[in-house]
Amino acid sequence: MVEDRNAHPDAAASPGVAPTARAKVRRLPERGRYERSTINSILDEGFVCHVGYVGDGAPVVIPTAYARIGELLYLHGAPANATLHQASSGVPVCVTVTLVDGLVMARSAFHHSINYRSVVVHGTGTEVTDLEEKRNALAAVVEHIVPGRGVDARPPTTSELRSTRVVRVPLGEASAKVRTGGPKDDPEDLALPVWAGQVPLRMVPGAPIVDSGHPTSVPTPGYLVDYARP
Repeated sequence: MVEDRNAHPDAAASPGVAPTARAKVRRLPERGRYERSTINSILDEGFVCHVGYVGDGAPVVIPTAYARIGELLYLHGAPANATLHQASSGVPVCVTVTLVDGLVMARSAFHHSINYRSVVVHGTGTEVTDLEEKRNALAAVVEHIVPGRGVDARPPTTSELRSTRVVRVPLGEASAKVRTGGPKDDPEDLALPVWAGQVPLRMVPGAPIVDSGHPTSVPTPGYLVDYARP
């Protein structure tokens, strides 16, 4: 499948800041979105990012959870985590988040596509050493993935904070790319007897599964029963 020529209807009119050379969308630039509200909304809906960097002369891309606080993206993991070690050592990183919204069925195989919203962040990470900032970052990760969970779960101890590496990446060089709408077939294909249109996709959570040994007196929280992404 290839990207077709159907641009986001608001792309040209969207207000935003001028992107840096690295953040500028070059392929199908009409899909580029640079306003902070769009970038933040995509980051806030997703919860898995991919962190890319060059390590030992070879490209590496690793998925991980994240959270956004203001203009900063926070990543976390074990102190021995190679990706976080690289990300906090001055090596440039590229962080991406992608949300898939639907399949686009065209009359020709060439113009099949996917509706999506994505964000690409370029920057250099910095390790968080202040315990209070680290505590806030880890709380934000939990709350970002499951809103409301931070009130119930035991917060990390000082020992647990010290045994967790947290890296922040600024959002100063970030851009979004968005594809919406139906297929963009060639005029000569419009009369083909082939179904064309969209198949919307969305994440649907299943019913919560209680852990073994769980006290019967503790009910399932409403934020899990009604779980949904923003």
